[in-house]
Order: sequence, then structure tokens, then C-alpha cells
Amino acid sequence: MAIQGYDALDATALADLVRKKELHPTELVEETISRIEAVNPKLNAVVHKMYAQARKAAAGPLPEGPFSGVPFLVKDLDGYLAGEPYAGGCRALVGYVPDHDSELMARFRRAGVIFVGKTATPELGILGVTETALNGPTRNPWNPEHTPGGSSGGSAACVAARVVPMAHGGDGGGSIRIPASACGLFGLKPTRARNPLGPDVGEGWGGFVQQHVLTRSVRDSAAMLDATHGTDPGAPYAAPPPARPFLQEVGAAPGRLRIAFSTGSLFGKYMHPDCKAAVQDAAKLCQELGHEVIEDAPRFDREEMVRAYLVNVAANVALQLEEIGQQMGKTVGATDVEPSTWALAQLGTILTAADLQRARNAMHKAGRIMAAFHERYELFLDATLAYPPVRIGELALKPTELAALAVLRKLPLKPAFLKLLDELAGNSLERTPNTQLFNQTGQPAMSVPLYWNAAGLPVGVQFAARFGDEATLFRLAAQLEQARPWAGRKP
Repeated sequence: MAIQGYDALDATALADLVRKKELHPTELVEETISRIEAVNPKLNAVVHKMYAQARKAAAGPLPEGPFSGVPFLVKDLDGYLAGEPYAGGCRALVGYVPDHDSELMARFRRAGVIFVGKTATPELGILGVTETALNGPTRNPWNPEHTPGGSSGGSAACVAARVVPMAHGGDGGGSIRIPASACGLFGLKPTRARNPLGPDVGEGWGGFVQQHVLTRSVRDSAAMLDATHGTDPGAPYAAPPPARPFLQEVGAAPGRLRIAFSTGSLFGKYMHPDCKAAVQDAAKLCQELGHEVIEDAPRFDREEMVRAYLVNVAANVALQLEEIGQQMGKTVGATDVEPSTWALAQLGTILTAADLQRARNAMHKAGRIMAAFHERYELFLDATLAYPPVRIGELALKPTELAALAVLRKLPLKPAFLKLLDELAGNSLERTPNTQLFNQTGQPAMSVPLYWNAAGLPVGVQFAARFGDEATLFRLAAQLEQARPWAGRKP
């Protein structure tokens, strides 16, 4: 029997019903399982089902956490679940089963959620669309001909489709915010080191990767961050501690904020009219709410920053493939991964230590630029994406590009790969140009679902705050949520 009103209830509300004994966790698990079975044939969002484990956990006892008894889905990347397969959308990792939880997964467990399955991701989380040779394309519940974005695309599709009220995501270049925008959800990338990445890694992609959740409500995001944040033993650095629980910021008056906004593209050249309209609409709403809104944007060397991003990712992908080989007991070759992944890895092996340090220096410089920018403005507003959600397959490599990569695979010459780097720098971030900067600087940033285009597709807007200041983001997000409620909109 279906749970009445499930679609309208966020994780906080479901946990409250469990606490009052008006719902039992077993009922919630069965509801989630039935919903996965109903939508997954169309969306292809859940790649590993954990039904038996979920039913056992729901039978109890459960930890007395803020989300005790609430079903939850985990992205198949960015953290291990003990005894469950971990493939990261990559054929080379098929068959790998970790024997321990990552610290963040352990904290999710202590928060009381029940793991029901794992969700799709592009190979190793590299792309902004969730389409893999291993699992096929994941589809957007707003229109299955379109992508839910990536790399947390499976999680976003399931939250938007009302399978679960929230799900795990990770963000190394926009991978929480991109699918949040594409699926009409709230998605916060926390400050660097706010959530733990141990015990297996100290940092992801040189400090780019932060993990959290995708939600429909602001309060769910804040409450889960309260449950998970803080360093773990051996962490290389820590985020500034919050002044009070993040949940207390939800509903607190934000005051009159000074907000800079831009309808431009940070790392690209073009911005779709729908995305410009979304920013202008959000700027107008902020002004109506009493904030000071000024058109302005940070200034930095765009080409230097794009190149720095790609150099850092390439170096880390090269190392990832080496580590996968060690985990699986075999050398990872070109046929074990997708062509774009292999090209990035080869680029990472050809670049020098000086190239990587030059990239790191450029990113640290950008951090200083943004710190100065936030002395003038509390927040920066722009479009999360440069385009509405693209069609499935639209960003796939063309035959000519595949042929060029095949030649490079056989002749890994440094000049050819450096030319490839320049081409990537010019083209690869054109659709998703506004999220990577805040992975490079470590600032918190959120995508907020305030706008849908004429085709009925969500178009998110992004707000970035100074380093360590999730509090201001949560205060404004809650104010926007109250002024322009989005939870009732569903595919």
C-alpha cells in the first residue's frame, strides 16, 4: 500500500513521522523499493540494488539520528560502503568490493538513513552527463530525452522523481550543482574539507572534491550537513567551524545582503538565453526581498584557470587509473576505460610536476581574487549551467573525435597531447562553465531551483559565498524557498 503524501514529504518530515511511530522504517523501505522498480526501467538511475540489506536495517534497531528510518541512495563513487560493489561507472573497477565504510558513509549510517541502493555516475565522475559504456545513459525525469547532468546524475534523477527525498552526491567540478540545476533540486557544495574524505584519501582531485547530498528542501541539506561535517583523523586540513548548527540558519533572517550577479560565462564564451533569464529573475527576486543587487563579476585570467583545472584533473585521473590497477591486480589499459578517460590519463602522465604546481599556483591566486571580491559582496550569483539540460548523447564524442583519440592512443606524443589540452581548454567546459571556479577556490556554492524554461526543464541559479560561509547560503536559500516554493513542482 502506497504511503499517502510521500511525494510531498522531505526527509525531515519522514523522520518525524518515524519518530512519532506514525510510520515504520519498513514501510518507507518498501515504498522506496516499489518506486525504484517503477521508474528505473525508464530512468536507469539505480545501478546496484540493496533491497535485502535495507529490509534488514529497517527491521531495526536503528541509530537515533536526525534521519532515522529514512531511505537513502548513495552515488557509486566518492566513498565506499562495506561489502557493496564499487565501480564508479568504470569497467576496470567491476568486481571491486571494499571491506569498510568511508567515514562519510559511516556518518550517514549514524544519521539513521537506510541505504537502499547505489546510483549511476559517469566514468570516475569526470563528465557533466551521466552516460557510460558500463551502464548506458541515465535520464532526466522532467524529460527522459534529456540528461539529468552529472556526475551525481543518478542521485539527482531519483530525488527529482520522488524515489527518495535526498541522496548522496560528490562535487569535483560541479557534480552536485550541475545535476541539481538539471533536475530542479537544491544542491550545495560545501566548503573544502567541511565533510570528511577519509580514511582512504586526504583530498579528492587536489582539493576539488567535496561531498554532500542533493535534496528537495533546504532544511534537509542543512540538517544532514550538521550530522556529517567535521574533520576525521589524519585529515590534511579543516574548514572553519560554523558559529552554530546549520539547521539554525534555515529560517534565520539573512539581513540585507550585497549580492553581485552576472549573466555571463566564467570559463566559456556563450550563455543560453534561458540561463540568462534565470539569473535576471533570481536577481530581481533578491532585490524584491530587500537585498542590494549589483551587476559585477570576479576578474581573472580565464584561459589560465581553465588550463589549471584540466591539468589538475588529468594528473589525478592518471593516478586513479594506476591505483585502480593496483586494486584490481592488473594494468589498466586503453580498452578498459572510455576514450576520453584514457586521453585525460595519458595527458596526466605527460605533464610535468612543474605543470601541476603552476596549475596549483593559478588556483591559489584565484582564491585570493575571490577573497577580495567577497570583501565587497557577501554573495555572487550566476547561472549554474550555460545551457538547459542537453539531450541524451548530445555531448558524446563524435566519430572524428574518437578517431583522433585512437591515433593519440597509439602515438602518445607530448606535442599532440598538449595540443589536445588547448582544445579541451577551449571547448570542454562550454556547457558547464560556472561551477569549476569554486572547486578550485574551495568556496561553498549552491544551485537553487527558481526557474523552469518554456520546455518545462529546470534551469538552476548558483550562489557562491566566501570560504567557510555556508551559513549565509542557507539563510538566503531558505528565504528564497519561502518566497518562491519549488517543492511542489515535480516531473
